[in-house]
Amino acid sequence: MAGAAGPGTGLGAAGGDGDDSLYPIAVLIDELRNEDVQLRLNSIKKLSTIALALGVERTRTELLPFLTDTIYDEDEVLLALAEQLGNFTGLVGGPDFAHCLLTPSGNCHLGHGILAFLQNNHLPPLESLATVEETVVRDKAVESLRQISQEHTPVALEAHFVPLVKRLASGDWFTSRTSACGLFSVCYPRASNVVKAEIRQHFRSLCSDDTPMVRRAAASKLGEFAKVLELDSVKTEIVPLFTNLASDEQDSVRLLAVEACVSIAQLLSQDDLEALVMPTLRQAVEDKSWRVRYMVADKFSELQKAVGPKITLNDLIPAFQNLLKDCEAEVRAAAAHKVKELCENLPIEGRETIIMNQVLPYIKELVSDTNQHVKSALASVIMGLSTILGKENTIEHLLPLFLAQLKDECPEVRLNIISNLDCVNEVIGIRQLSQSLLPAIVELAEDAKWRVRLAIIEYMPLLAGQLGVEFFDEKLNSLCMAWLVDHVYAIREAATNNLMKLVQKFGTEWAQNTIVPKVLVMANDPNYLHRMTTLFCINALSEACGQEITTKQMLPIVLKMAGDQVANVRFNVAKSLQKIGPILDTK
Repeated sequence: MAGAAGPGTGLGAAGGDGDDSLYPIAVLIDELRNEDVQLRLNSIKKLSTIALALGVERTRTELLPFLTDTIYDEDEVLLALAEQLGNFTGLVGGPDFAHCLLTPSGNCHLGHGILAFLQNNHLPPLESLATVEETVVRDKAVESLRQISQEHTPVALEAHFVPLVKRLASGDWFTSRTSACGLFSVCYPRASNVVKAEIRQHFRSLCSDDTPMVRRAAASKLGEFAKVLELDSVKTEIVPLFTNLASDEQDSVRLLAVEACVSIAQLLSQDDLEALVMPTLRQAVEDKSWRVRYMVADKFSELQKAVGPKITLNDLIPAFQNLLKDCEAEVRAAAAHKVKELCENLPIEGRETIIMNQVLPYIKELVSDTNQHVKSALASVIMGLSTILGKENTIEHLLPLFLAQLKDECPEVRLNIISNLDCVNEVIGIRQLSQSLLPAIVELAEDAKWRVRLAIIEYMPLLAGQLGVEFFDEKLNSLCMAWLVDHVYAIREAATNNLMKLVQKFGTEWAQNTIVPKVLVMANDPNYLHRMTTLFCINALSEACGQEITTKQMLPIVLKMAGDQVANVRFNVAKSLQKIGPILDTK
């Protein structure tokens, strides 16, 4: 992009007239023509400032046509431009002139002088941006158009915005047709009946477009569009479109139809649901593509709420059973994630019986699934069933599953069980699990993957609170101290924070007798990294332990370490003194 050629002549002519008010637009043009993308980007981000300097009339007649000429640029510049234009209504004169951001530039007369070189036959900025190849730019342009549509009066909407939507919907390139799909729902509610019929016709055409990308876009907006339509139109037009899209040859279209099913189901009565939607949903549960079945599993809770308890019991529970034993692990994992939500959303009357007879047998099979992601997904939610099923059922049916998962070979499974222990603690108390917990915790604490060790450290305060101080001191204290000398810094740092939380939970007397002496012994460790960990611990514990313990037990050790032979240790002594200073001064 040349900085001096072309527009330089116009700028020179404008400058010669001595009109200083043109300076901001001159700077804009210079920066937009610069080869440096960052400069062009910065210039676009200053558009609102420049528009304010120019005033509303010159923004309409000069700035907007100029922006039309700069449409062909780097994607990140176009993205910033699309975002800026969404907030431009006030800068072009308010709602009465919002159409200037939409209508072809021929309707907004070009200024002379500085911008006379621009042609007036380009598309307007947002309409052009809604047709570019880069998806994120198009999406941002559509977002801005949706925003501007709300600022139109009903008359202006039909005169300017609806024609734009029709042009996009009838465009030669699929990019413009995909963008149109996102605009129907914002202009439909305020349109006249005649225009509404035209809008529905355009949407129907896009739902059967030859290009899969357009059908995908239409399917993704089907639910949103259904929400603004009259109920009769939903039944007579949207449901047939949903049925067709759910049977599309492309699985990427079919899976988006499943998402639309949630919105459509919320609008229909039980009888209409059973007759119009459920046959298609049953078909989706057994779709040949695992991605469609995965989408059903992923949206299961929303579907359950949308269709109501009767259809859930008759149709969705059997469908859920099929998803839990699907041949694809991804589908089973997605369904396993929804087990707790499914059970919570069942009608309270008869819920326990349904879970015990129709859900739990399938859960038991998943506990020993061959895929670790499936087991991990189940472990993240299964503990929540204890609060739903109550103490007796938890002890008899769930406890054996928890114990099996605590012995699972996959660390993530064991970790997910431990991270949700609070659910079981509320129902049966953690003592029932304590003997099985300990080996699992020890294995995770010594796992070869440092991220697994880090995760168990973060749950230690929770475990300590539930197991009690005696059990903790006897079984877990040594683990917490061992983490302080781990070879990974992130583990040592987390272990330090863990000690602080334990002191807050068990009190300063416990800290003085149990933790502080062991930490201070590390000050004499031959490894300087461990000596530094002592300082980090003192920094963390001083606030939790208070002035007396800090002054009598910690400060002498810090002062002694000021003579350490390693400079890094001495530097951290200075930082520690700065940290504990305010605590020592506390009266």
